[in-house]
Amino acid sequence: MKSPYAKTVGYELLHAARLHRARSAQLLGELGLFPGQEQVLTLLVEEDGRTMSDLAAQLRVRPPTASKTIARLAAHGLVERRASGGDARVVRVGLTEEGRKRAESVYALWEALEQEAVSDLDAKDRKRLRKLLRKLGRNVAANLRGRAVEQEVEDELPEE
Repeated sequence: MKSPYAKTVGYELLHAARLHRARSAQLLGELGLFPGQEQVLTLLVEEDGRTMSDLAAQLRVRPPTASKTIARLAAHGLVERRASGGDARVVRVGLTEEGRKRAESVYALWEALEQEAVSDLDAKDRKRLRKLLRKLGRNVAANLRGRAVEQEVEDELPEE
């Protein structure tokens, strides 16, 4: 007998999200990246020379976590740390040429993953699904404890 939870939207959402994340990790592994590292690369494409604190804030992780990620990416020659011109205490992170190429591969990976995920949905269903997921996100965000967390989630939700 199936659990009543198995018949809920939440169950299907979590199941689909886990599968999506696993496939994403698999594809990222083929690029020599771990989940989360691709976000750093794409943030640096948007704005090269970000500070460590800015990266941590954008990634929504603690600074030590961001620092470890940057150290791993630097060890693979994808990013480099640079002292800020005016203040040697401020470290800026920039992409190397290889990092820029890998970031372009990440965009192609995301496009391929999107095509896999929605391959049997027509344009109307895709649009409807995005709209429903935004609504679901807003509903959940409205019930989170603490206005700061709720606003952070709301800021991440795209406009309709």
